[in-house]
Amino acid sequence: MIRVLRVARRGAMKARIQAGAQIDALILTAPEQVRAPLRKLTSKQQIRACAALRPGRSATRPRPSRPRSGFWAAAGRRSKRKSTTSTRSWPHWSPPPLPGLLALPGVGVETAGQLLVTAGDNRGRLRSEASFARLCGAAPVPVSPGRTDRHRLHRGGDWQANSALWRIALVRMGCHQPTRDYVARRTAEGKTKTEIMRCLKRYIAREVFPHLLVAAPGRQAGT
Repeated sequence: MIRVLRVARRGAMKARIQAGAQIDALILTAPEQVRAPLRKLTSKQQIRACAALRPGRSATRPRPSRPRSGFWAAAGRRSKRKSTTSTRSWPHWSPPPLPGLLALPGVGVETAGQLLVTAGDNRGRLRSEASFARLCGAAPVPVSPGRTDRHRLHRGGDWQANSALWRIALVRMGCHQPTRDYVARRTAEGKTKTEIMRCLKRYIAREVFPHLLVAAPGRQAGT
């Protein structure tokens, strides 16, 4: 059920991006008297302004630009509503482990949904938290055979799950004090931001793994 909602949300987000790009293109190619009031507005302000436009009657307000802008603005609003509706529906359609995931620092509905889908699609690979980290592309591997003191991320795995771990880590770096303290300590040790992010994603994979075992019945650690 979460997978279906994610597909609907992904399609709505693509439609929203396309509608926004079309609005930008119409504003860019519109006559100056139409383009000038919209140029410095934010995307949301542009959508509201374009939705309020009506066909002009004078020669200085060309008819083709104004109704088309309103049409694409309405399309952008509809796709945004679909995306928001599908996201808000997840807690009601999701299995019991989702509240446990959402209770973790930095984990939201979008990231929890992606991790649950990844676990559901790969139940046979959830043998341990290390295998889950490998599945998410968050397992450290040596930079080279001769440099075992430095590591990089494994390039394989599910990169949508890797992106979910990255977003959780990014949120924690901004508002989770234990993570902020960890970043400060590792930075003082000479670690780069990329290396610190790799470590954080590995820790987060270990933290969410017990919740995913509940989401994938029949699989237990070490089996």
